[in-house]
Amino acid sequence: MKLMQRREVWLPTAWGWALVLVLIAMLGATFVRGLYPWLAVSDPVGAQVLVVEGWLGPRQLDEAITRYRSGRYGRVITTGGPLHAWPPSLAQATYAERAAEYLKMRGVPATAVPSPITPQDRTYYSALMVREWAQRAGMAVDAIDVVSEGPHARRSRLLYERAFGPQVRIGVLATRPADYDPAAWWRSSTGAREVWDQATGLAWLQIFRR
Repeated sequence: MKLMQRREVWLPTAWGWALVLVLIAMLGATFVRGLYPWLAVSDPVGAQVLVVEGWLGPRQLDEAITRYRSGRYGRVITTGGPLHAWPPSLAQATYAERAAEYLKMRGVPATAVPSPITPQDRTYYSALMVREWAQRAGMAVDAIDVVSEGPHARRSRLLYERAFGPQVRIGVLATRPADYDPAAWWRSSTGAREVWDQATGLAWLQIFRR
């Protein structure tokens, strides 16, 4: 009975290893450059309802206004929870109400649909609040376009799809981030952190929260 045997093993030469490293670098560069466009998807479905995530900044809200005016939206809804978890403001101000006020001051009729404080799944709960609001209003919704910021867009679409189910078509419109260049997001600590957070968050949703 033999316990050991001799085998021939093929290994790359120095030039072979160099070629392998070059290929890995090329694949890595392709992945890095393609990650942001993949996350920041813009794919509207021609809905009449436009949902604007209320945590967006003024520049992104201005983009939402442009989208509204260039589309055929009959209703605009803003979402988001309280601006401050503690201490609560006297007016109980929310991101949804703040964004709605911003849009109204610029001629866009918007309805605020606030959501409660939640430590996680904020986008998902915002989607649930929109669904419940539509049900209470007796409004039949078969399609929604969601305005989100940059790399958060694909994640927002997934969460709205889960909240509304397959009977409602969900589109998404990604706005341009205000704090970094999306074409070179890896050169900014803010961009790198945001893109990485959204990529890992999306992967976590797909793996652990199906």
